[in-house]
Amino acid sequence: MDYLRLPGTELEVSRLILGCEPLGGTDWGDFRPQEVEQAVCRAWDLGINGFDVADVYGLGEAETRLARCLGSRRREAVIITKFGVGWQAGAGLARALTFRDASPAHLRAALEGSLRRLKLDCLPLYLVHWPDPRVPVEETIAALQDCQRQGKIRYFGVSNYSGAELRRAAAAGTLAAVQGSFSLLDRRAEAEALPACRQHGLAYLAYGPLAQGLLSGKYGPCAQFPVTDRRAGSPAFRAARDRAAPVLSRLQAVADQIGRTPAQVALRWVLDHPGVACAIAGARTPAQAESNAQATGWTLEADRWEWLGGPPAWSRP
Repeated sequence: MDYLRLPGTELEVSRLILGCEPLGGTDWGDFRPQEVEQAVCRAWDLGINGFDVADVYGLGEAETRLARCLGSRRREAVIITKFGVGWQAGAGLARALTFRDASPAHLRAALEGSLRRLKLDCLPLYLVHWPDPRVPVEETIAALQDCQRQGKIRYFGVSNYSGAELRRAAAAGTLAAVQGSFSLLDRRAEAEALPACRQHGLAYLAYGPLAQGLLSGKYGPCAQFPVTDRRAGSPAFRAARDRAAPVLSRLQAVADQIGRTPAQVALRWVLDHPGVACAIAGARTPAQAESNAQATGWTLEADRWEWLGGPPAWSRP
């Protein structure tokens, strides 16, 4: 497993981070708790020490399950959790109503909830899940700094911020990391977020490197998903699937040439991007965790990397 120290911190994290949203038990179809929990344990055994979760995943259930899976190892792990999405669950609702809330009051309540569910006294890395247009980012950052001074979080950062929002947040306080979507099918970060991270010396943690499974090559244009799977009714997923064929063809060609799977090549492409510190990939089974881990410990040759995605805003060294 490859590791790096997040700039300006003492956190040494695996370059492949396990995405723990599946632990919440919602949005991804059939849920087998035992298999998903075994995937967490297998990831740890493979050297993955970074675990990305959020309070809203399963309305707290993902954090609770992650703490149970890791046991005492949770104090050694780099657990990244997020706040900034509130929810309202109640009788008659098919699912909880969610809304953005990055206010200081919500932050304090959310932090206490995450600490309790994760059974920790201090969170290694706490992120604002989404920007909240109703709350000045300076207020949110000031509240995070207060929590840091109180010893309840070691470092903080932001997620899903635009380049302009990111620069404003970085001016308000010392960010440890930035999280955002990035894959061969979603390269929007190259236009704003990655240049902003470069400017401020921030680590970019890329989620969605497999584009919700599209880049694994498992889902063709006629693939069907149950209604309990968010991909079933997602216009963004359908649009990505419609334009995926050329990328999947190149992925398969490279995978065949080097004896890897398309998913491993897609993950490696993200990890080899000069603007990316870590890639966040979920796993619903131990086998998936093992396969994803095989995307580490090697690199794509420069010509293959460029052929897969074309040159980005700056060249790969």
